[in-house]
Amino acid sequence: MHRVAVLALEAVIPFELGIPSRIFGAATGPGGEPLYEVVTCTLDGQPVTSDAGYTIGTDLDATALTSANTVIIAPFHTPPSRTNQPRLAAALASIAPGTRIVSICTAAYVLAAAGLLDGREATTHWAEADHFQAMFPLVKVEPAALYVDNGDVLTSAGGAAGVDLCLHLVRQDHGGAVANRAARNCVVPPWRDGGQAQYVELPMPAPSTASTAPARAWALENLHRPLPLSTLASRARMSVRTFTRRFRDEVGVTPGHWLTTQRIERARQLLETSDLAVDQVADQTGFGAASSFRLHFRTALGVSPMAYRRRFLTTRSTTETAGSYRSGT
Repeated sequence: MHRVAVLALEAVIPFELGIPSRIFGAATGPGGEPLYEVVTCTLDGQPVTSDAGYTIGTDLDATALTSANTVIIAPFHTPPSRTNQPRLAAALASIAPGTRIVSICTAAYVLAAAGLLDGREATTHWAEADHFQAMFPLVKVEPAALYVDNGDVLTSAGGAAGVDLCLHLVRQDHGGAVANRAARNCVVPPWRDGGQAQYVELPMPAPSTASTAPARAWALENLHRPLPLSTLASRARMSVRTFTRRFRDEVGVTPGHWLTTQRIERARQLLETSDLAVDQVADQTGFGAASSFRLHFRTALGVSPMAYRRRFLTTRSTTETAGSYRSGT
């Protein structure tokens, strides 16, 4: 069984600390069998004080990280200068090569201080992005992203973005059906549109201000069709210019970027759950030519559509026969 070890540091934030256990614990195989074992540890096995004013205890110390397949560092309210303390550095150094390492929110400071994000893209809470970038200039900060996946090292934005990232990991490991079922069990959306830019403090729009939400909902029902910007703007009864500006304000990305992301997600579902040929998937997701679909899919996920299907089918077969974990990376 895939083992997830969650590291709680002093001043840990309880909400985010509980996310991995909740999401991975809800990921089950076809017979209801658990697919992950989740444990929580501290550096020395002693209780830590949460930022909510109460202590959180565990019997496990940092040696739990050495046997984990995935290590997740929970966020904390601590001066960033303390993220490079020797005991923490030693704990990170004890993690076995090839282990997937994940940070939620401000825990990205820990990974960056350890040099794990040098030359890589990463994200953290939008309110900390500028400070984070100034403190770690070798990191390519993506302030609008909900999470960034570098394969072996992943970072997420603040708060509930940890939910998005954990569901993403379940989806990568076991496919969309398992991730969607886990999301339903936790009563959270399996996929959130846009990025964290939509949560940055902005002036509250007037109650009468039109929204792009109905046009987005209509687009999701019509991904197989050509969806030029003019059509979406018309559905929202806006000019193209107004629609584009309001769309970015509401979602955090451009309409074109959002639409491509939705089409890729729909293609993933079809590749996982159907026997449709690549040409048919391209047609049903609005990419048109299979060559265009392959290019967009590889750019987004780093693998071809057929390689993605083979990887998922291998994972699903293993899960169905043994209820065990097979890495997707």
